[in-house]
Amino acid sequence: MRRLAALPLLLCLSLPAVAQTAATPAPLTAEAFDAYSLGKTLYYNAGGTPYGAEEYLPDHKVIWAFIGQECKYGRWYVDAQQHICFAYDGDKDPPQCWSFYGQGTGLAAHYEGLPTSNDLIEVQQTSAPLFCPGPKVGT
Repeated sequence: MRRLAALPLLLCLSLPAVAQTAATPAPLTAEAFDAYSLGKTLYYNAGGTPYGAEEYLPDHKVIWAFIGQECKYGRWYVDAQQHICFAYDGDKDPPQCWSFYGQGTGLAAHYEGLPTSNDLIEVQQTSAPLFCPGPKVGT
């Protein structure tokens, strides 16, 4: 019964049914991730605490902001292991690669650079752009 309830979500996200198991769903493909995220701003929690938000734009462009911090502009791409990786303009750190999974009514994202890290959980989505105040507004 439980698997039948999840069927509409799986079909919407275009997840390959053959790769699904009850314990570990297959990560979204790049195409499924793009279809789900494009034109949306998704808000994420980590460990039950607000973490950040990302706006997903055409041509794999993104705008990311940690809660209470300035926005970073960048892009996402797929690496050789089929992870979805994010590179941000002016960032000296290497790209961050994630596996995204359909979960309930949203996404879960697992950071591939640290296997024991808390997954990011989508808690809200909107079609409104991400609010990006300039640096040091009001000073």
